[in-house]
Amino acid sequence: MSSTSRTLSSTPRTALHSAFSCAWCGRTASAVADDGTLRHHCPSCLRFRHDPDPAEGGSGDCRGRMSPIAVAVPGTGGWMVIHRCERCDGLTSSPTRADDNQLILMRLTVRPLAQPPFPLEAFGDL
Repeated sequence: MSSTSRTLSSTPRTALHSAFSCAWCGRTASAVADDGTLRHHCPSCLRFRHDPDPAEGGSGDCRGRMSPIAVAVPGTGGWMVIHRCERCDGLTSSPTRADDNQLILMRLTVRPLAQPPFPLEAFGDL
């Protein structure tokens, strides 16, 4: 998995003023989040293009659509968005940012409760 915890001081000067246009929702976003770290996903739709790092064993040529599928809360705190590539089924995670779409984050969070894999009526018998 790629690291997204680079800070403003270690961010290249060209990235500080760069922006990208999301291929899925069309919105323009800064490549650097408000906290000074580089962002890998669009803050509006939480999607990005899969660019596996060849140094980490990836081929580097997948370029599939990374869709958010879940939210994880590691023991260190903070939320991580889990993404799955629609082309190669690869999984990655990236930390949430303050300007990420809160509605999409909450939808990902409550999905297991809204659509459980078993009937909730079973709890009535306990």
